[in-house]
Amino acid sequence: MTNLPDATWIDVESAPRRAVIVPLGSLEQHGPHLPLDTDTRIAVAVARAVAAVRPGVSMAPPVAFGASGEHDAFPGTLSIGTAALADMLVELGRDSRRHWDALLLVNAHGGNFDAVAAALRRLEGEGGRCAAYSVSPGNGDAHAGRTETSLLLHFDPSAVRSELAEAGDSRPLGEILERLRNEGVRAVSPNGVLGDPSGATADEGRRLFDASVAGCTAMLDMLLETVHA
Repeated sequence: MTNLPDATWIDVESAPRRAVIVPLGSLEQHGPHLPLDTDTRIAVAVARAVAAVRPGVSMAPPVAFGASGEHDAFPGTLSIGTAALADMLVELGRDSRRHWDALLLVNAHGGNFDAVAAALRRLEGEGGRCAAYSVSPGNGDAHAGRTETSLLLHFDPSAVRSELAEAGDSRPLGEILERLRNEGVRAVSPNGVLGDPSGATADEGRRLFDASVAGCTAMLDMLLETVHA
């Protein structure tokens, strides 16, 4: 793996350049117990693990701002919105083609989905080799609940303020989605949690992390197969 922030241009030029991985996160509230950059930390951890097991893969710094308008009622959240994020990803994708065969986006924030999809459509329409893997919460645990808390307890436990963890709105996402879109998360969950972090463990986080790494590695392998097909 070539970690681009640590590399020189000579390092990059002399190494195989099969793909570059760009982690996508956000800077937004994650309840009273998780840091604002939770999504970014998750995306970086998964991307780094995947890049480490495939030769010729470079890892870029994360895109640490996302489309987080639904969280803007909480102080600390900073969002660039869907349109700006999509444009940024398109420009990154276009530029990456000069030096790498393919681009893989590793996204850990649901609010980025529309921007990622729009960017991939444009890049693929221009002949780019690109794909995206989404690290998604499981069991309907939408935000700052058991899934994300377990993941951080696994690979970054010092970031979790377990003594402040508390349940938020635990209804199925489908029941509250319309209000979330119209009024934002704070109207539904005053503490910013969608789910319940109680019962989160590092062991569960390890299983979730390993599954994400396996899924992302499979996505990368499929992408690389298209390059040489």
